[in-house]
Amino acid sequence: MLVSASFLSSDFPPNDLKKLNETDVDYIHVDIMDGKFVSNKTMPFREMKNIYKFTDKRLDVHLMVDKPEKYIPLYAELNTEYITFHIEATDEVIENLELIKSYGIKCGLAIKPNTPVKDLVPYLPLLDLVLVMSVEPGMGGQDFIDDTTKKLEELRVLLKEYDSKVVVNVDGGISDKTKDKVKLSDIVTAGSYIIKSDDFQEKIDSLR
Repeated sequence: MLVSASFLSSDFPPNDLKKLNETDVDYIHVDIMDGKFVSNKTMPFREMKNIYKFTDKRLDVHLMVDKPEKYIPLYAELNTEYITFHIEATDEVIENLELIKSYGIKCGLAIKPNTPVKDLVPYLPLLDLVLVMSVEPGMGGQDFIDDTTKKLEELRVLLKEYDSKVVVNVDGGISDKTKDKVKLSDIVTAGSYIIKSDDFQEKIDSLR
């Protein structure tokens, strides 16, 4: 199991990013919120672009915004492996996926807890990753939604049916107590469980 660490719940991002950089975590999960698609807002790009000063880990960028096309060119400048946006955020899904790919970056689609996995079907040929939200997007520290396990089962059936090699990431309420509920994922994204602990590496190890 690969682990992506979110610092959304961090009180001191520079310090926590440095500490994460000393671990063997696979990705840094960068949550971007615009106050429109979700009610909360994260730091602007003029601050976020300095992330390279604190970590050289590959970035897994999660756009919770209503105009992904505004943010994709910015985050494509960083050490980014994946850029993922929400299928619910725009009618221009294909255009945004192609925009991400134009930068040589892997593209992903995120789905909220109530969004059916079948909505992904038209986009599977373009996708590198699906991000299954196991909480409502927009805030860290939420409890895991148990129905996510069934959703992952449905997604795996769908991916097999379409012979898709898409990587599956799960985000929200991930801990050592919920990891067994997401065994069908390839990547788990954990935030508070890691960031609010005294030993980042220990928590990362417990998720693998």
